[in-house]
Amino acid sequence: MRNNLAARIGVWSAHHRRTAVIGWLLFVALAAGLGGAAGTVEMTDAEQGTGDSARAQRILDDAGLDRPAGELVLLVSERPGGWRTAARELTRAVEATGAVRKAPPPVAAPGGREALISLEMKGDPADAADRVGPVLDAVKAVDERYDGVETHQFGDAVSEKWLGELLADDFVKAELIAVPLALGILLVAFGAIVAALLPVALALTACLAAFGLLSLASHQLPLFQTTYSVMFLMGLAVGVDYCLFYLRRERDERAAGRDAGTALRIAAATSGRAVLVSGATVSAAMAGMFLSGLTLFEGFALATVLVVLIAMLGSVTVLPALLAWLGDRIDAGRLPFPGRSRGGRRRGGRESGAFAGAVLRPVLARPALSAAAGAAALLALAAPALGMRTEQLGWEKQFGSDTALSVAHEKITEAFPGGPEPAHVVVRADDIGSAPLRKALAAFDRVTVHRAADIAEIEVPLAGDGSGERSKDALAALREKTLPAAFDGTGAEVYVSGALAESVDFNAQLKRGIVPVLAFITAVTFLLMLFCFRSYVIALTSIALNLLSVAAAYGVIVAVFQHGWGASPLGTEAVGAVQSWIPLFVLVVLFGLSTDYHVFVVSRIREAYDRGADTRSAIGEGVRRTAGAVTGAAAIMVAVFAVFGALSMQDMKQMGVGLAVAVLLDATVVRMVLLPSVMALLGERNWRTPRALRRLPTLAHGEPEPGPSAPADGVPEPGPVAPAKARG
Repeated sequence: MRNNLAARIGVWSAHHRRTAVIGWLLFVALAAGLGGAAGTVEMTDAEQGTGDSARAQRILDDAGLDRPAGELVLLVSERPGGWRTAARELTRAVEATGAVRKAPPPVAAPGGREALISLEMKGDPADAADRVGPVLDAVKAVDERYDGVETHQFGDAVSEKWLGELLADDFVKAELIAVPLALGILLVAFGAIVAALLPVALALTACLAAFGLLSLASHQLPLFQTTYSVMFLMGLAVGVDYCLFYLRRERDERAAGRDAGTALRIAAATSGRAVLVSGATVSAAMAGMFLSGLTLFEGFALATVLVVLIAMLGSVTVLPALLAWLGDRIDAGRLPFPGRSRGGRRRGGRESGAFAGAVLRPVLARPALSAAAGAAALLALAAPALGMRTEQLGWEKQFGSDTALSVAHEKITEAFPGGPEPAHVVVRADDIGSAPLRKALAAFDRVTVHRAADIAEIEVPLAGDGSGERSKDALAALREKTLPAAFDGTGAEVYVSGALAESVDFNAQLKRGIVPVLAFITAVTFLLMLFCFRSYVIALTSIALNLLSVAAAYGVIVAVFQHGWGASPLGTEAVGAVQSWIPLFVLVVLFGLSTDYHVFVVSRIREAYDRGADTRSAIGEGVRRTAGAVTGAAAIMVAVFAVFGALSMQDMKQMGVGLAVAVLLDATVVRMVLLPSVMALLGERNWRTPRALRRLPTLAHGEPEPGPSAPADGVPEPGPVAPAKARG
């Protein structure tokens, strides 16, 4: 086999380590500096949505008719009418802040114990959250002054204020917990401080550069609020993993007696090559989100592709340069772990893959039974996914049922059904003041007419809790019956938006978009695996195992967050649905990450096979030799994802728990049981090469020969790679 691209890059970086390291630092500093100076552009409501709800918002945006941020304050008294004095004082207090327009009189609920005050924030609704503080203080002061009256506030500005504060706190929490966790796992894996710090430092600098480039790109593709959190999650996990794979192979070769230069060349030619293939596969999978038809996923796609490619670039360039510069100093700060020697390996001749070997013996002895048991376990976990219900979770579900915002939403909904989140109808016509349109608009109670823009806005309360089936039925009736009947023959454009309409439209687009996304990522995975291993059997096996992992992750997410099974020990609660964007995002991420492990493990199996081992022996050797790296990488990913599962936002919890469980299953059930058992059952058929691919160059999987003696800097020139056995 000839030297591959990763080997050439690694050797070049080792020879030009000063250029590689300084170039990396300049790139990170430049990207971060430019991004910080440019700032970030967040997507508008119209850009975030789709369908009729997005059309309604675009009509208002184009006309310059920003809907004011609305706030609702509920007063609850112990006796009917007992809220009146408090309501008068509250109205005066909030109007005195200068942040709201003149408030209309309170509306009493049936029974007279509750009253609702509707407020509109002055100024641009985009920054209303920054100005709602005095209003909150005024409401709180009235609440404290009247013992017999409770006040509850819910609205656009207060929700955005809570969201901004939570995202800021959660992002800091994620950084403060995830980074030390990853560092601790690497300390256990390598047993040396420098070796553990190196992957974390490279991953963090990759994230920093990606943050800057994403900020620049946001001026062309606006971003959702959580995009940076998602990028950090992926960047830290993937960046550390890629460095770990590379560094672990270099340490293993040094512990096996190779000199520094040869060990580095072997790591570059094997693990470096696996990193390149994995990075390309993961990036291609993430790019599938561009086919979803939703700007939200386009932002996620851009963020994850950027950070994965940058992490991959750092792993194959600056990492070998640093390894060549550090030499044996990579083991500096060695920790006194019992039974450990250089590179974190065990003393006494015991293999680091001893546990994996113990698991593999029964798996390879009875591959059919093992494959059936592993598949049955994953399918059992996947079963709850058959009843998956998705929706755009409202703020009251995002923040938890015991928060003040959620309590306020619940109480307002009980007293005034449809009050917190009514349907918002936008009507546009050539002449909004024409007789037919005046007659149509007169059929509704809450109408605002903008004559200059020929636009009217209508608020229609929806029955139910604002998200359940009753509310959805009411929305469908409004769209399909009420509005067509009212505006028939007027020539007006009529669109419905609002929280529920946006959720329904988003889900409808997701159902349409998930098919091309799935088709794209499966096709890309198949082609990349086919080219990498020249085996359609390996490619199909990879896709099947990936789909099993994704299905199991879906089942766990539904069980925990929709049904509440085991939610309490995880510090969360059932919300009755899965956040709309989670299934597609989890599908794409897990397809990429599962392929990541698959490439790494199967490359080592093929390496053993090319050296002359039969398929079953090659499987055992490949899985055992990669067990330490895969276990460490999976532990880091599980830890990082679990940190996000502990954050405040419900969608972050769902994403974190789902990905953590999926990676854990992928590194255990899939890689230790299903992959070896299925490959053992297939035997020599694993390596069948399609006739059309036999003319393509064979990609190297084996170790390069030592080559000529090392030059002065300790890194030998690129030498030939041992020829592969002519098989398949």
